[in-house]
Amino acid sequence: MKALVTAGPTFEPIDPVRFIGNRSSGKQGYAIAQSLRDAGFDTTLITGPTSLPDPEGITTIRVETAADMLSACEAALPADIAICTAAVADWTPAEVQPHKIKKRDDKTPPTITLKQNPDILHTIATHTNRPRLVIGFAAETDNLLENARAKLKTKQCDWILANDVSENVFGSDKNHVYRVTQSEQDDWQEMDKTAIAEKLVTHIKQHLAS
Repeated sequence: MKALVTAGPTFEPIDPVRFIGNRSSGKQGYAIAQSLRDAGFDTTLITGPTSLPDPEGITTIRVETAADMLSACEAALPADIAICTAAVADWTPAEVQPHKIKKRDDKTPPTITLKQNPDILHTIATHTNRPRLVIGFAAETDNLLENARAKLKTKQCDWILANDVSENVFGSDKNHVYRVTQSEQDDWQEMDKTAIAEKLVTHIKQHLAS
């Protein structure tokens, strides 16, 4: 079976030296990809900029922007499973300046107009080549479960793994997630990201077997 995993942040360029990004390390997505590989899945990892090495035995595609990530995801379909852990930037500059933006003499900041990025999770979940199982992540700082249930509905995916990122999660080796489905809500408690990946793959195998 084929598995598609997205991981890491996206970097949305403002000019040749600046970008809009976030603090995602990619550790959780990489751990999931490696657990899928170990379970026998033919795994493709599409990752934004991270400092992590390419995992062995996994097709790894490195991208920078949300648009690039979406293109790579669509090119990787069809797949049996898609797990979107990437922290994709919601917005990107409407226009990328060709040269470094300089400070103004009057000391006023530049105006940067933003436009909405493509919604990768929703696109995969509603794609003509939709995987059998589509799983998203909801990184929230408040109203964790309420926001996760709303995301499950609007994205039209099968499961959401929700985690509170308000404190010490980005770059950490541990995570605390809830698995939210249409009929279930499981608190997985805090554990290593590798253990979360292994638990998720166990649930995936049970789901596919049923």
